[in-house]
Amino acid sequence: MDSPTTAPASTRTVAGDPPPASRVGPDGRLRVSYRAVFALAGPLIINSGVQSVLNLTDTWFIGRLSTKATAAMASIYWLVLTGILLLGGVAMAVQTFAANAYGARRYAGAANACWSGIGASLWATPAFIALSFVAGPILDAAGIDRDIRDLALEYWWPRFAIGGPMALLAWSVSSFFNGVGRTRETLLVTLVMAVTNAAFNQWFMFGLGMGIAGSAWGTVAATALGFVLSMVLFLAPASRAKFRSHLTWRRMRLVRQFSLGLPMGLAIAADLLGFALFQLMLVRVGSVAGAATQIVTMLTSLAYMPGVGIALAGTTLVGQSMGQKRTDWAATIGSAVIFLVVCYMGGVGVLLALGTPVIAHLFINPADPDAAAVLALCGQLMWIAAAYQVFDALNLGSGFCLRGAGDARVPAVLVALLVWGVWVPLTHILTFAPGAGYVHFLPQFGYGPVGGWWAALIYVVCLGTVLNWRWRSGAWRPRS
Repeated sequence: MDSPTTAPASTRTVAGDPPPASRVGPDGRLRVSYRAVFALAGPLIINSGVQSVLNLTDTWFIGRLSTKATAAMASIYWLVLTGILLLGGVAMAVQTFAANAYGARRYAGAANACWSGIGASLWATPAFIALSFVAGPILDAAGIDRDIRDLALEYWWPRFAIGGPMALLAWSVSSFFNGVGRTRETLLVTLVMAVTNAAFNQWFMFGLGMGIAGSAWGTVAATALGFVLSMVLFLAPASRAKFRSHLTWRRMRLVRQFSLGLPMGLAIAADLLGFALFQLMLVRVGSVAGAATQIVTMLTSLAYMPGVGIALAGTTLVGQSMGQKRTDWAATIGSAVIFLVVCYMGGVGVLLALGTPVIAHLFINPADPDAAAVLALCGQLMWIAAAYQVFDALNLGSGFCLRGAGDARVPAVLVALLVWGVWVPLTHILTFAPGAGYVHFLPQFGYGPVGGWWAALIYVVCLGTVLNWRWRSGAWRPRS
């Protein structure tokens, strides 16, 4: 299955390697081969889908404890991801550098990017330890109920202080595999992590009686196992022969890694910090609002995470095209990937909204007195979340293609401005009734969790539109 999309004349076939995911049409012009795109993206889509299963696994196990435990996870979950991804850019940048090197046939350079990501991840470990002390004050300032706060901190400490650095190490190697097109290795590692995560959750939470903290420790143990397996694959004889993966650790390029990785992490963290504050505000409304928001968020990860998989293919294909110095083809293949992300996430969002009455009850303890209220609210919120998926897809596709082109600083600024200038204040305005919020100089309309989700939708419409404009403008192209 090939696209009739054609690239400009400047990308017509030339001597040497053809651009990634391309074929030559009858007129001698390059066309996007969706068959090649899916060959690369397929394992990434499955991989990201498995990641959503990992998230749902934790939510399901914690839901077996109580509604308060689920609300506690909602209050801290996005803070965990925000902190990890803020520093995690140094690991994710491996994909851009590895793809560039691979496209230029500098295979040892691709392996060096992996080692540089591992080195940068180790250097980031003290920052994880320092940041591990901020959760308590944040939850106190947010006015979270004391019982929910204590449960949230039980989950936070192992999941962030120990699981954070471990996640960066695993991402560094997975990003290498993604950058060089070996996405099946990434999928294998993630599948092993998914299976062992469920087993570890059961063992730690109920076998050892650790409760909500056991879920965090289960994820840490599964991630550690995944990192060990990925290193075995990275240092396997085939990798050593082609990439010199056993030798290229000697000269890590840490400055370059932090230079691209920190803005990359900042863009993702700013968005997730907005989501964290969004969830904190909804949890403050009540445990029903917090639990429903957590369930809807985890369900929409079935659209979001595979969408990330397609977008990751865009990072690789754009990065490899840039390594070949074919910027026009990078624009063509990137736009094709963005289109695929929007189609997938929008379609799945609608299906989830239609199926929420059947699916949502699986994550609610039927004996809980708030079960019916949580289920009813999930049905309302999911339709707003479905619309959110369309523009979040535009955000993801455009942002990940810009990442492949090495354009991270301006997108990071745009994300931060929209989070703090639109999303956070608008959530406060639409969610809280007069006198019930954190501040009183903003108008407060009191629409509750429904109002909060409408604020999220308005924000993502702005973000997706702005980042797609940046991509289409070509501002990421190197200046000649």
